[in-house]
Amino acid sequence: MAERVYLDWNATAPLRPEARAAVLAALDLVGNPSSVHGEGRAARRIIEQARIAVATLVGAQPAGVIFTSGGTEANALALTPSIEVGGDKTRCDRLLISAIEHPSVRSAGRFPAEAVEEIAVTPAGVVDLPALEQRLGALSATGLRRPLVSLMHANNETGVVQPIAAAAALVHAAGGIMHVDMVQSSGRIPCDIKALGADLATLSAHKLGGPKGVGAVVLGADVHIGDVLIRGGGQERGQRAGTENVAGIAGFGAAVQAAASARVDEAAHMAVLRDRLETGLKAISPDAMVFGAGAERLCNTTLFAVPDVKAETALIALDLDGIAVSSGSACSSGKVTPSHVLAAMGVEPGLARGAIRVSLGPATTENEIGAFLKAWTKLAKGLSKGRTRGLAA
Repeated sequence: MAERVYLDWNATAPLRPEARAAVLAALDLVGNPSSVHGEGRAARRIIEQARIAVATLVGAQPAGVIFTSGGTEANALALTPSIEVGGDKTRCDRLLISAIEHPSVRSAGRFPAEAVEEIAVTPAGVVDLPALEQRLGALSATGLRRPLVSLMHANNETGVVQPIAAAAALVHAAGGIMHVDMVQSSGRIPCDIKALGADLATLSAHKLGGPKGVGAVVLGADVHIGDVLIRGGGQERGQRAGTENVAGIAGFGAAVQAAASARVDEAAHMAVLRDRLETGLKAISPDAMVFGAGAERLCNTTLFAVPDVKAETALIALDLDGIAVSSGSACSSGKVTPSHVLAAMGVEPGLARGAIRVSLGPATTENEIGAFLKAWTKLAKGLSKGRTRGLAA
């Protein structure tokens, strides 16, 4: 059987060798990291080393890193009306999110539904900054005290990078707080929270080559979450109760260090392959639409559709040919569902239903891109014959 080709890195990245080694080493540690004896201190040391690595990646202080069970929990913890900045305990009375946010942000954390608003995006998939500025001004005029604005740094479906620093400037001018979902961007592009103007950010280990089931909230200087999500012991400086996942956190820290040290070279490698993929795709299917192509994108992500090609048909055919891709977000319980991202971008529903996401990684090869293009050529020829015979795709 031919070796399979994995091109779904935005869903989850294969475990980096450094992360695997760190996880295995941590599994041999017996101590509870909250215990004061030698075994406990050894486990605690692993956690604190990983905390430093995550903090360094995003330009924060280690004390601001709170480990969680993943990006979804991290977003749920971060999205609360009770965020204190510089000792100011004024509650956030409105949550503004873009129309392309991840489902874990669209669920609004602990904000009531009536306190949540969506900000539109442009047809290129970029948050509409004038619309954000206008809404912030309108909310201020009504006497609302403090908005929390949550924007993803890079979209998980299109790869479009958002103008976070410009948005943060608008938010802070309105007296608001800025949360940034860095799940897709961390390890791929610079993610310094001070440069971006983020008050708090969220990350997930398995998107950058760490183990599944571990993530983090990163707090900026003088930022504190007043209403924690999980109560119990005093772990994670009282911000998240429960015995820490030592092995997972160890792998997270190792993956972060590996991704940070190789980021520039890995990005250059993926950019070349993505361009080859899109050039080849257009040569095979000239009517293919690459979504977000006119905006800045992650170097590894291509979301495209071809008229009259259904995503279900393409995914099955590609999978049978040994190619693993997706129809967009991987967070829909394995279902091929319409993309709210493409709907927000104004993409015609029929075209949106055919969207295929190809996402690359640092280990992706020229041969794997060639294998995808070969499989797509086979698929396109089959669909063309079907149209000739009057069959639906």
